[in-house]
Amino acid sequence: MQTPITEMFDIEFPIVAFTHCRDVVAAVSRAGGLGVLGAVGHGDAALETDLAWIEDEIGDRPYGVDLIVPARYAGSEEGGLQVADLLATIPGAHREFLDELLERYDVPENPDAAGGWAERPGDAPFSANRAIRQLDIALAHRPSLVANALGPPPREMIDRCHEAGIRVAALAGTTVHAERHVAAGADIIIAQGTEGGGHTGQIGSMVLLPEVVDAVDPVPVLGAGGIGRGRQMAAAMAMGAAGAWTGSVWLTTSEAETNPVVKEKMLRATSRDTVRSRSRTGKPSRQLSSPWTEAWEMPGSPTPLPMPLPGRDIRTSISTVDGTMNL
Repeated sequence: MQTPITEMFDIEFPIVAFTHCRDVVAAVSRAGGLGVLGAVGHGDAALETDLAWIEDEIGDRPYGVDLIVPARYAGSEEGGLQVADLLATIPGAHREFLDELLERYDVPENPDAAGGWAERPGDAPFSANRAIRQLDIALAHRPSLVANALGPPPREMIDRCHEAGIRVAALAGTTVHAERHVAAGADIIIAQGTEGGGHTGQIGSMVLLPEVVDAVDPVPVLGAGGIGRGRQMAAAMAMGAAGAWTGSVWLTTSEAETNPVVKEKMLRATSRDTVRSRSRTGKPSRQLSSPWTEAWEMPGSPTPLPMPLPGRDIRTSISTVDGTMNL
């Protein structure tokens, strides 16, 4: 099937796969889709390594890089705080709450947490300064797409990508957001309904997608949110999408680095087993319901801190071997 997306990237299938795993990026791009690497959790050296590896694996096939520069976050007035300064702003009550919660469920130290962003000097993640550094690294390689996952892409990102012949995409949870992204210069709009995993708005995909398609025509729109099977992709295309932006479905693939316990929980989950919560990153994020999400909703619990502080100061990307909590 030919669509504006397949023609834009010279791919066989209008399927874009967002993932933090380089193996998934390579597998999707080799299969005729477009793999997009989520870079927010990467350090500089890791991002360099993964982009070089992807390019070796896929040859001249296209791939993308996803950055996160939210419009508002802790330290946004300064372009982002240094990691040490950011961590110093975490109230003692939040540290105590997190310590007690981890002890209550016997959550061990995460062996993969070493080298996480809280231990790295320099700019904190989810900030303009950090994203521009990651953009520098990406532009030293050859991605065909750079996406911004929260808010309008910064002017510097758009200008530098366009100068390099790289398309720019932006996620939108409302028609107003989509129109702002187009006005800023985005080439592709990703209309993501509330069903999506990760950061989402409150409008369902069936309502949002046709609204955005009509509002930004002729800019191509990718449908996102709740698209995990062929029937859902066909529905998105019937509503005018030029393709599908998919994410959670790739977490359960054989190539994904997802903890096996968490992978099994995702495969068993039903449509009633997710919740939209600020407890993970400080912005509304859909995730599996767990003792973690429930604890933040209990009376007397502290209010989640703004991005990028929640849950990151003591044990980065917490997960457990036995699956008592999955974050």
